[in-house]
Amino acid sequence: MKIGKQVLRTLLVRRMICWTLSTYIKFLKCTGKWSVERGDIPTNLLCNKQPFIVAFWHGRLFMSATAWHFERPFNMVISEHPDGQLISGTVKHLGISTISGSTTRGGSKVLRQLLRSLKKGECTGITPDGPRGPRMRAKKGVVEAAKISGVPIVPLTYSATPSWLFSSWDRLMIPFPFATGIVKWGDPVYVPPDSDATDIKNFTNTIEIGLNQITMELDNRLGVRGPKPAESEKK
Repeated sequence: MKIGKQVLRTLLVRRMICWTLSTYIKFLKCTGKWSVERGDIPTNLLCNKQPFIVAFWHGRLFMSATAWHFERPFNMVISEHPDGQLISGTVKHLGISTISGSTTRGGSKVLRQLLRSLKKGECTGITPDGPRGPRMRAKKGVVEAAKISGVPIVPLTYSATPSWLFSSWDRLMIPFPFATGIVKWGDPVYVPPDSDATDIKNFTNTIEIGLNQITMELDNRLGVRGPKPAESEKK
């Protein structure tokens, strides 16, 4: 989703857009028929005082914040470019804090903030294919963060019908009002602290495959012609 940078630099306009988007998200939750599957996964982890990293595709970011109804604080790693700041301002209205940056581009600063957050018992969301793709292809940053922090990665996705798929690189899905939607959690992935480069690559593939499986499963069940993973090489 691309919006003119000059427009987004206007603080008042940006705030209005963020408020409008967050209000629309709340409206979708109120008017739609939404269900959550395998919600016991995050519930059990939190009951055991186990923080975790939530992994979801950039194209399924729009409704992901609504899946967090727990008392535990939740943060999202959001890029610093204009579109990212628009997302940051939107989720703030939904009670979600953000960490600005990317786990793969100048990620040392972001990683430090992420680790501090997890150490405090908070949970953090990361888009493994963000901020600019390739679509539905995981980068290793999320796995390296899990390795260092010692917390599991929990996949999360959603699908809805009827919905609108943007023509952007991520094919962002935005449901229509009164849509039927399903939010689904995946199995936790634990990355041992002694994992080497080969292990990191394998766990990255595990995250990618798992997220794609549950995303495509929901699309098929709801009759949604969702996008496929990009064919280009991972960055």
